[in-house]
Amino acid sequence: MGCGENGQVKVLNLFAYTGGATIAALSEDAAVVHVDASKGMVAYAKENAVASGLQDRFCRWLVDDCEKFIEREIRRGNKYDIIIMDPPSYGRGPGGEVWQLEDKIFDFVDLASQVLSDNPMMVLINSYTTGLSPSVMSYILGSTVSKKYGGKVTCDEIGLMTTDTGMALPCGASAIWSQK
Repeated sequence: MGCGENGQVKVLNLFAYTGGATIAALSEDAAVVHVDASKGMVAYAKENAVASGLQDRFCRWLVDDCEKFIEREIRRGNKYDIIIMDPPSYGRGPGGEVWQLEDKIFDFVDLASQVLSDNPMMVLINSYTTGLSPSVMSYILGSTVSKKYGGKVTCDEIGLMTTDTGMALPCGASAIWSQK
């Protein structure tokens, strides 16, 4: 497995925002690389690590364009056991690079799969973009990660429970590839 320092699982959190997934991984003693194009979001994520008492855990906090970062990691030969990504519908990188989810997601997932370790554990994609259904995200992971590593893909809607009816208000989708 492509473990980090002291046998830690290596986690790459892309489009990492305020660091919810980073905090969860750090709390499980993973070695985390947290990447987001927004300096303010990375600063907020660091504050969340401190507030969670995890500031001493191994985390590289990076303000960077996720696609350019992945391209450099491929050249460096760096590998990760888990990749988590929560790409925006639309955004701009620090150098003004345009990100349009519908145009970029398949190629980005394919690119990111190149930094998975020889025995990866999981790839998770979240999306809050209307029109990007759980099944489409599942097909993307199946056509990229599963094609190379086998494993299985599951997907579902992300929703908010309503108090009046107990029904979920759909607000996004997720897909998970796992080795098991």
